[in-house]
Amino acid sequence: MPAALISVFDKIGIVSFARGLHGLGFEIISSGGTAKTLRENKVPVTEVSDYTGFPEMMDGRVKTLHPKIHGGILYKRGNKEHEEAKEKHGIKSIDLVAVNLYPFEKTIAKQGVVSFEEIIENIDIGGPSLVRAAAKNFESVGIVVNPSDYEHVLHELQEHKKLSHATRAELMRKAFEHTAAYDAGIAAFFAKQQKGSASFPEKLVLSWEKAIELRYGENPHQKSAFYRTPGEQAFSDLLVQGGKELSFNNILDVNSAWSLTNTLASGMHSCVIVKHNNPCGVSLAGSQLQAWQKAFAGDTISPFGGIIAFNRPLEAVTAREMTKLFLEVVISPGFADGALEILGEKKNLRVINAEALVGKQKAFDGRTVLNGFLWQEADNSLLKEFKAVTKREPSEGEKRDLNFALAVCKHVKSNAIVLAKNLQAIGICGGQTNRVDCVFMAGERAKKFGFNTSGCVMASDAFFPFKDSVEKAADLGVNAIIQPGGSIKDKESIDECDKHGISMVFTAMRHFRH
Repeated sequence: MPAALISVFDKIGIVSFARGLHGLGFEIISSGGTAKTLRENKVPVTEVSDYTGFPEMMDGRVKTLHPKIHGGILYKRGNKEHEEAKEKHGIKSIDLVAVNLYPFEKTIAKQGVVSFEEIIENIDIGGPSLVRAAAKNFESVGIVVNPSDYEHVLHELQEHKKLSHATRAELMRKAFEHTAAYDAGIAAFFAKQQKGSASFPEKLVLSWEKAIELRYGENPHQKSAFYRTPGEQAFSDLLVQGGKELSFNNILDVNSAWSLTNTLASGMHSCVIVKHNNPCGVSLAGSQLQAWQKAFAGDTISPFGGIIAFNRPLEAVTAREMTKLFLEVVISPGFADGALEILGEKKNLRVINAEALVGKQKAFDGRTVLNGFLWQEADNSLLKEFKAVTKREPSEGEKRDLNFALAVCKHVKSNAIVLAKNLQAIGICGGQTNRVDCVFMAGERAKKFGFNTSGCVMASDAFFPFKDSVEKAADLGVNAIIQPGGSIKDKESIDECDKHGISMVFTAMRHFRH
């Protein structure tokens, strides 16, 4: 008689699966809570302790770690020596293993106080050992770690009396992914506890779970998928209405728009418009409709097909104005009465409720390169200081605009320059290979959309290597500049500011975004 070992924390679907296996002639061997569940549902089951002759002990830490269990899984079928050892020691052949693990990630994600002891006790030992043993011997043993596979496995056994090599191989792959992700979650948790150098360990172990397969990547000829942090909600989970699924580029743009929106969080309404992973319209205002109008006015061409983000629940009057334009995605922390119905009039507009993400920031950034991976702390700070270095200090209104412009500039591809006035971005330029061209182009963009740059402020993501950027700023009528400082020619830029009566502030923090 074939035997199946079943030991699961997540009991979803396990009764019908075990009942189906029993109907196919399998002896069910199980332990603890799983055995209790099966027995209560009238599924015949042999307790692990009855089979091994060894009791569960140490609060359940030791129950399946026994030669009669692992021998029955690991022995090589058809190997004379293995077969003789199996018979000599009264070991049953275990041909199918169904295991899922203690919920470590759910435990550490619990609201409120979770004791260190509870965290430690939710590190599974026997489960991963069973999974790895069965996966190693996949040529003869089926290993099921996901309840979604129960139906397929049962159907194949009913149809063919055994699992095909292809199915066993696929289950093996899923099993090793399962244990690798489990261990990665544990390693990541303790790295956070230790902080410092533990954030950059000798072995970087990361684990994400697939949220959705995307239609394609940055371009139609590239395949792609979106992976999320296990146990956490991501943008794809928060879609409340819309047509097509989010694309690769949509997700990048949504992330940029939402990150900038959170940076601007204040007592005012904010609106951020992103196109091709760069902000093209940003504003703060006393009302949401005014914030939208100001952001859109900053560039009335680029928002076509853009991503729009708000820091407050979307109002119906704002939604009505927005739907006059073709947009790809709207993201907002909730929706006032009538807003969703209005957005629903746009057939392919994707709408995201990001209420669950308010105030959240990513801790790290990563990027692949040829044969390698770059890993860094996320840029979640804005400035180290706000130090006026010129003869004229900025006015209170200029200080407000400088902080606003810097927040926007931080989210623009480097080199980056942002012109702002009255909490409205009026000229944005990024991605150029020299800073003085960025100043010129930001000014030209402002003029293109009807703005008078006289009296505006300017933010730069990095220092000025020469005074020429200040000269261009003076030509535009810029009143105040904010930049990190740190160039060996800082004095030239300061002197040029003093020459034109421009106030300059140093922040001591650069914000390159390559």
